[in-house]
Amino acid sequence: MYPTHPTLAQKAVPGSSGLTRNLMLAVGGSLLLWASARLQVPFYPVPMTMQTFVVLMIGAAYGWRLGAATVALYLLQGALGMPVFAGTPEKGIGLAYMAGPTGGYLVGYVAAAAVTGALAGRGWDRRVSTTLLAMLAGTAVIYAFGIGWLGTVVGWDKPVLAWGLTPFLLGDLVKLALAAAVLPAAWKLIAGPSSGR
Repeated sequence: MYPTHPTLAQKAVPGSSGLTRNLMLAVGGSLLLWASARLQVPFYPVPMTMQTFVVLMIGAAYGWRLGAATVALYLLQGALGMPVFAGTPEKGIGLAYMAGPTGGYLVGYVAAAAVTGALAGRGWDRRVSTTLLAMLAGTAVIYAFGIGWLGTVVGWDKPVLAWGLTPFLLGDLVKLALAAAVLPAAWKLIAGPSSGR
């Protein structure tokens, strides 16, 4: 059985009570998700947002429970009508937006944060190779939920993979590489070089 490792957030924000720290991190993480949905980076073949990167990083840095709860808080904000999602309010807000073609990806964010958080709890966020695998697993979860929902909403006779998968693969590879570089480096800064062992 794998030992449970402390999260990066627990190491980076010491000294406060667990509840206070978790509340601060959840609110901060939901605001970061909001900002990442708005930020578009010019990329090929489609512009890239940093939202999936932030989802996976929150999961890995916060752990599976707090990571999933933070993403769920973000979805609650959107469900209540706050324009936190990419394309809102222009493409709709609230539950109507969430029930649209991208709704499965949004639900997949919660599951992906839980998966990457669980793997980080086993120490997978300390090395480049295992961080890359954890981020890949989280990304696969997002796609599984997203494509499954998209196909259900628009019909499986449509080019679902061409709409919901292939345009985003290159950008997601860049984000995976970035996460694999950032997380182990953050551990070295916060916990020292021995944290990679």
